[in-house]
Amino acid sequence: MAQRLGKTVSTEYHSLDILHEISFDLPAGATLAVVGASGSGKSTLLALLAGLDTPSRGDVHLAGQALGALDEDGRAQLRADLTGFVFQSFQLLPDLTALENVMLPLELIPRPGRSRSAMLQKARDWLERVGLGDRLEHTPRQLSGGEQQRVALARAFAPGPQILFADEPTGSLDSATGERVANLLFELNRATGTTLILVTHDEKLAARCDWRLRLEAGRLSEFVRVVA
Repeated sequence: MAQRLGKTVSTEYHSLDILHEISFDLPAGATLAVVGASGSGKSTLLALLAGLDTPSRGDVHLAGQALGALDEDGRAQLRADLTGFVFQSFQLLPDLTALENVMLPLELIPRPGRSRSAMLQKARDWLERVGLGDRLEHTPRQLSGGEQQRVALARAFAPGPQILFADEPTGSLDSATGERVANLLFELNRATGTTLILVTHDEKLAARCDWRLRLEAGRLSEFVRVVA
């Protein structure tokens, strides 16, 4: 997935290596926890793997496609076709209902033969799956933090991504709510067979993944299979 990946940020006075020589391969359908101290480069690595940022060195391959061979539009199309995202801050549009938020990526990524009514039904079905069938018309401000993150999970899974990137998905939730959201995330991941790449500070959450990648000061210190 990553080949000798590096990221350097230069200023007028000096250069800072944020990531250095990161290489690893992750099997399709596997779950990976990216762990490390704050400032170790976890979020930068996630952004590079997802094609949201470009590396200074090396390359990323998603589903056999080299991101370095694509321009910005090509990377955006690949993200739309292959990936989903869940963020710590939910990233729901505040003026849209739960149903409209889940509908959004379905409308932005049209599929041949998929009608609007079919997209609506898919969005409803996913909100049912995350236990929010009675919250379809609620806006984010009318939902709790846990409910908002469940909407975000439905939105991420609805288009059928091959790879799901999750950046501290339980980080803004209390422990009980975070555990319920984590249980749902792994349940949906198992059901769909999606590859999951999860950035987390929570070692307990990381232990639920098949693989663990640890960063220390921007360097890969560990990449191991933790679940047989």
